[in-house]
Amino acid sequence: MWKNKLEEIAQEKNLYGEKINTGATEEEVQLFIKGIKRELRVDLPDEYINILKVVNGLEFNGVILYGIDQSMLNNQPNEFIYGLIEYNKIWYENEWQKQYIFLGESNISWYVYNLEEGQYYELDNPSGTKFEVFSSLDYLLERLLSDALV
Repeated sequence: MWKNKLEEIAQEKNLYGEKINTGATEEEVQLFIKGIKRELRVDLPDEYINILKVVNGLEFNGVILYGIDQSMLNNQPNEFIYGLIEYNKIWYENEWQKQYIFLGESNISWYVYNLEEGQYYELDNPSGTKFEVFSSLDYLLERLLSDALV
């Protein structure tokens, strides 16, 4: 599913001498989990933590998957990481948006996790209107990566 899309992106980046980010280390993940609780006062879904262990953030064709904030990393990433904590702090300036954890974005969509409902959504950026509901992060990530490959 999404791992095939990620591999396609990795191959395309490789054509230009670029590499996608590797997965985060266990130490980086644990530091990040503590930072999320301290800074945003939320718990991340385990599904997202597992994604970070495969690819720690991604930017491709205007589509961004947030990763661990650079200040929490031990190693230099292959490409710039848009930090989940940093960007959620920006989105949380609007009170109604605090119902979500923002996992990524594109120029027309936000990819989010609804904290109260335990659901993943694609929202219109900037209105916040729901485009689609996903039964799991795997399906949301499949959409995000497919959008990047268009």
